Amino acid sequence: MKTNKNAFVALVRAGLWESDVQLLSYGKVDYEEVMRLAEEQSVIGLVTAGLEHVLDVKVPQSDLLQFIGRALQLEQRNLAMNQFIAEIEDKMRSEGLYTLLVKGQGIAQCYERPLWRASGDVDFLFSQDNYLKAQGFLLPLSSGNKNEERYSQHLGITIGDWYVEIHGSLRTGLAARVDKVVDDVQKDVFYGGNVRSWMNGKTKVFLPSPDNDVFFVFSHFIKHFYKEGMNLRQVCDWCRLLWTYQDTIDADLLYKRLNNSGLLPEWRAFASIAVEYLGMPVEAIPLFDARSKKDKAKGQQLMEFILCGYSGNKVKDTISIARVFTWKALCYSPSIFLNVNWLKIKERVFAR
Repeated sequence: MKTNKNAFVALVRAGLWESDVQLLSYGKVDYEEVMRLAEEQSVIGLVTAGLEHVLDVKVPQSDLLQFIGRALQLEQRNLAMNQFIAEIEDKMRSEGLYTLLVKGQGIAQCYERPLWRASGDVDFLFSQDNYLKAQGFLLPLSSGNKNEERYSQHLGITIGDWYVEIHGSLRTGLAARVDKVVDDVQKDVFYGGNVRSWMNGKTKVFLPSPDNDVFFVFSHFIKHFYKEGMNLRQVCDWCRLLWTYQDTIDADLLYKRLNNSGLLPEWRAFASIAVEYLGMPVEAIPLFDARSKKDKAKGQQLMEFILCGYSGNKVKDTISIARVFTWKALCYSPSIFLNVNWLKIKERVFAR
């Protein structure tokens, strides 16, 4: 099993950076097991790209064709999703409704092969004023809706073949101090006008600016890490975003946000994964000290935990997380188990 996991990580690293890889030192690789890990971690496209860069062994053709087939399926899904995004954005703009695309297909543009990134949902972020308007416009087009999460201002709907998440906020629900910073970043997006764009065919799609997107992406997968389960693709997304905008990211602003939100220890531990296992150049990741043995040890624990997969048992998974971030697991336990934090309680009290 260790052989296959090591080979899997090496292939992810090669695909992430389109770099050469050698597998001979790992011994005989079970490519079916590598496929299982790639599916579980949502990195089929990266592993397939990595297989194209293997130098020292011949990958069995039958196995290689399976990976290529899955990557081509990803291409077709991503092309269809991009077309859907363009069409729904054009429809919204014709009604005077403007949005930002967050996560997903926007982050995919930071990859060498955007169409080989495993896609998930379509996430639209709206200003406070437009959030309710968006529901009024999109709900009649949808079927199979979920109940709205009022605190996080989040509603999931199905439009045709696509699951769409309407966000009025990207709050994590972890703790008040985290969500206060998320709120501040969101204000900077909508009221400071700090956005970037992606030309999706003939449609200009707006995305958060790099400084804001880096915090959104990181805080989002930290929420998943503590509460819902995360996979390696989310770390890879973060790496590619940081790499793409390494020359423009404001390290001082990032430090302030991470420090105020209390997420600096997690940033440094996941940075260790990025550098030690995924081949992220040290100079491209701010606020990371490659000499820190503590961060390196935490990174190793995190990598082992992620590759083992979440059990689905919240108590068991939280105990495993607590071995890495003991104090944080305790601090976030009301949110993890009861879905409450003090900011949420304050809002409910004053809303009465």
